[in-house]
Amino acid sequence: MSGELPEGWSEGVSRKTGKVYYFNESTGKSQWEFPSEPADMGDKVRASHILVKHVESRNPSSWKEAKITRSKEEAITILQDLRTRIVNKEINFADLAKLESHCGSASRGGDLGWFGRGDMQKPFEEATYGLEVNEMSGIVDTASGVHIIRRTG
Repeated sequence: MSGELPEGWSEGVSRKTGKVYYFNESTGKSQWEFPSEPADMGDKVRASHILVKHVESRNPSSWKEAKITRSKEEAITILQDLRTRIVNKEINFADLAKLESHCGSASRGGDLGWFGRGDMQKPFEEATYGLEVNEMSGIVDTASGVHIIRRTG
């Protein structure tokens, strides 16, 4: 490899050959050659989030808790406290997401990858597109639960 990957690309290893390949996150296509240019992401954005589920969430269970019984108000309070910890630089967003997010993306520091309009629930999409890169949202309420979002691309 010849340096850091350009934006919009990720690296994988072929199960068949063991060779490194490069995946264009916009087109969904792979190539063997190291990419020389950033992927054209068009109108796509990239974001990470921390999700706290509550009893009214469409699926009130997660990898963290088999049965979620907290109220929506309790979930919002938890998320506000988590956001304060990030703002006060007690812990970074990705590390906190790994510990506290109820989404499967927690293992990736909350990273949801690149997505376009119509790919996410409308309140989540609107909040993400309304952020500048590296900006963090306030509380965002969706059918999945309550979130804080950090736009990363």
